[in-house]
Amino acid sequence: METLANLESFVRSAETGSFSAAGRRLALTPAAVSRNVAMLERNLGTRLFLRSTRKLTLTEDGERFLTQIRDNLEGLQAAIAAVSGGEGEPAGVLKVSLSPTFGMDHILPLLPAFLNRYPAIRPEWHFENRQVDLVGEGYDAAIGGGFELSSGVVARALAPAHLIAVASPQYMIGRPPPETPKALAAMQGIVMRSARTGRVRAWTMRNAAGEEMPAQLAETIVFNDPAAMGRAAAAGLGVTLMSVPDALPYLDTGSLVRLLPQWHADLGVVSIYYASRTLLPAKTRAFIDFLVDAFRRQGLPERFSATGGKG
Repeated sequence: METLANLESFVRSAETGSFSAAGRRLALTPAAVSRNVAMLERNLGTRLFLRSTRKLTLTEDGERFLTQIRDNLEGLQAAIAAVSGGEGEPAGVLKVSLSPTFGMDHILPLLPAFLNRYPAIRPEWHFENRQVDLVGEGYDAAIGGGFELSSGVVARALAPAHLIAVASPQYMIGRPPPETPKALAAMQGIVMRSARTGRVRAWTMRNAAGEEMPAQLAETIVFNDPAAMGRAAAAGLGVTLMSVPDALPYLDTGSLVRLLPQWHADLGVVSIYYASRTLLPAKTRAFIDFLVDAFRRQGLPERFSATGGKG
């Protein structure tokens, strides 16, 4: 009879197209995954993959075998989890991707309470400004906004993602407050160039009445990191557009003030992203539920809203 490890290694290798990616999902080395698949092929007496230096390709027998066992494997895993779940607890390495500023300011403070509740979970958190490949890179979850949902990935909303105009009180001395987003163009602007497109994004702001207006900042200072933009604005170097969560620490201390309080740009929502699977690992489910509950209890969706949760 085949071992569960051999079958899991085959299915995950077929899904990801590589032993390395499958190993990251299974917490195994690529060599171990390769050995498991080779053993399965030897036991079945057929080749399941065509191997090249770049990727794995299923043979006809491999495609047929995958179709026949994939759902059964999920059911077997679910049965094992149901039996062991009665006496066990969520455990294992929890690999999560977070943006540096948002993650450190708003997610990291929740970690002590999370680990107090689930001491067998070991966080492996990556603070990075990029959209990760959840399946291919072996992440359990990612937190951010504006992710493109690839096949097999789902999102659970945490809070609105709004962009507001801010500047330091020192910078605004002697300057009349802007009355419309268009007036921001007359000020020194601190903007961000996208690493993906190489362009500075133009934003459109709207107010509670539904009016929309472009907010085109002068490209006086250009950065590639939102944290640097906040620091520069707090240093009195100009006006910038920041997400509400990133701006809150500055607004709370008074080192930045909000301009155009009736206007904001809508970025969508901040979400937690994870792979859609019939059997979600207990550690991942525990983290998702804990995070959603913590955001609700602390009123973060309203706090992160540029309109105070009214729109």
